[in-house]
Amino acid sequence: MAENRLILGTYIGSKDEMPNVIRLAESVRTFAGRFSKSPIWLYVPDDVIIDDKETLARLQALGIDIRTFSFPKDAAWFYYAGKVYAAAEAERAAEGKGDVLAWLDEDTIVLAEPVDFDLAPGVVLAYRPVMHNRSGSLLAAPPDSFWSRIYKKLLITDEMLFPMVTPADRQTIRAYLHVGLLVVRPERNILRRWATDFESLYKDSVLTAMCKADQNKWVFLHQTAFMGVLHIVARNEMVELSDRYNYPIFFEKQYGAVEPFNSVENVVTIRCVVSLTSMGPDWYDNLAGPHDKIAWLKERLR
Repeated sequence: MAENRLILGTYIGSKDEMPNVIRLAESVRTFAGRFSKSPIWLYVPDDVIIDDKETLARLQALGIDIRTFSFPKDAAWFYYAGKVYAAAEAERAAEGKGDVLAWLDEDTIVLAEPVDFDLAPGVVLAYRPVMHNRSGSLLAAPPDSFWSRIYKKLLITDEMLFPMVTPADRQTIRAYLHVGLLVVRPERNILRRWATDFESLYKDSVLTAMCKADQNKWVFLHQTAFMGVLHIVARNEMVELSDRYNYPIFFEKQYGAVEPFNSVENVVTIRCVVSLTSMGPDWYDNLAGPHDKIAWLKERLR
């Protein structure tokens, strides 16, 4: 029997991201309802030293468990490589200790009880689609050379793929999951499989050359690698979370979208992927939703 119904895990690649972690933890302790006391594990690369006494005291007060890890040095050039290996470490540690592990990017904020993190029997993975089609594969067109190479390396067939719609630009693409929010059952080795498949991709000379020539491919190679889990997770074992999760406030202001992301009414988790400059100085006056939650966000998004 696992000790915890839910464990929350996150990762930072540098000390500059620490304020985001504190904000995430504060939001969990404030708004997560029956999950507000869930363990929060922070994974930090072993070459990132956190020695600020005030920061450490705040982390301790919030009950954040700091865990160090290492990852292959030859992977370090690839964007977010550390996050992949941190996720694998978190899943390994959570096995037997938690029924469910929610792996969240550090710029996540929880605004309501994440009831859908409590996975139903038979479900082993909950996810959201990628936010927009910046690097996905359009369903209406054949896969390009980049995705064709990924499918070949990961042995993914057409029968394994399924359509999904990106929330920001409403593009129908082949299955491509957002790795900033993954909810898994630790015993199924989903995040560890991700690390194995990422290693297969980043060591491929053809994909490396593509990443060097195209920033989008470089940034998102780690995310494409997650599709290898289709080998170990059946379609009926995964569920797409609603748009109340991973909601990117004011996404349209920096990246474009068919509709504005300007309301936190009934939203469970938000993502702060847009710069405050793009959001504008009066962003809180343009955000709809409960006044107490907007006031909370205004206090912490500075």
